Amino acid sequence: MSTRESPTDRVNLLQGTLDLLILRMLLFGPQHGQGIARAIEQQAADSLLVDHGSLYPALQRLEAREWISASWGTSENNRRARFYTLTQAGRRQLTVETRQWQRLATAIARILGNAPEGA
Repeated sequence: MSTRESPTDRVNLLQGTLDLLILRMLLFGPQHGQGIARAIEQQAADSLLVDHGSLYPALQRLEAREWISASWGTSENNRRARFYTLTQAGRRQLTVETRQWQRLATAIARILGNAPEGA
């Protein structure tokens, strides 16, 4: 997770995409907030920046919707941390949001003239 200024080649996450990315990262197993942010950044080859100010409200929102659950545990550096787990409802929502994102990406690609053949 990063609170530093981002280089010009890093992109702040668009509103609404962070929920999808959090759900996706939790598909691989329980993770604490900083681990989720780090996983997103690593999976995106450090092209995306996950900000503290966006991450924790998103985690609270997802927990309130019961798409994730949280419990206290100990992080790899021996600190107390909340670990988040994807719920069954969260798995279903991940499927819904993934399809929506794919449709949006295809539509934008069409507009920009970069749609794959047959799309």
